[in-house]
Amino acid sequence: MKAEKPKHRPFCFSVKGHMKILRLDIINSLVTAIFMMIVSVLALLPKTTTFILLGGVFGLLTVVCCIADGVLIYRKLLFNPSGPYQKKAVHDKI
Repeated sequence: MKAEKPKHRPFCFSVKGHMKILRLDIINSLVTAIFMMIVSVLALLPKTTTFILLGGVFGLLTVVCCIADGVLIYRKLLFNPSGPYQKKAVHDKI
């Protein structure tokens, strides 16, 4: 008896599913960067205490990290659009 192959793969195990998740991660990074930029600038405006000033500076560092995360994921999608699970024939590797 031959085992039946499932007709569809779950979303999280498909290559297109991984690409959609990475695209959502880019959008999430950019939305987070915009939100943190607004919060950091608002924290830097009054300059009341040292801790508020440090919070604003760390918030701006968070913005830089979020933008870097989005750029790195975008480059990953740009240079490897088919995903890491692309199957190649043996003669293509040589």
